[in-house]
Amino acid sequence: MIKKPKTDPVSCTAGIRSMQDALDMLGNKWSLLIVHYLMTRTGIDNTFKKMEKDIEGISARMLSKELKALEFNKMVRREVMDTKPITVNYSITDYGKEANNVIQALVQWGMRHREVMFEQDKK
Repeated sequence: MIKKPKTDPVSCTAGIRSMQDALDMLGNKWSLLIVHYLMTRTGIDNTFKKMEKDIEGISARMLSKELKALEFNKMVRREVMDTKPITVNYSITDYGKEANNVIQALVQWGMRHREVMFEQDKK
């Protein structure tokens, strides 16, 4: 846990706390991938089984846990369809879409990082 030094300005502490909140919600292995997945698939049915198949390496248990947390944090909307068997569809909320700039910045930086690392391998 980060403790506030006595000399820190209030804005610094608020920034650290805000970053901790953001990382608590989106900083694990799967949350950003799920949000990015749903952001790129608007207007398409995103069922649990489809996401489990498309997001490589995620278990059903982990996907369920992450979707519940993202729904709790108002990033994802869960809609139970009136079908037999029951189908559940997931979509990104307007609030969740606000993370798009952050996600795009991470994607761009990740692409640049891969370029740097692969260039290093060539030497």
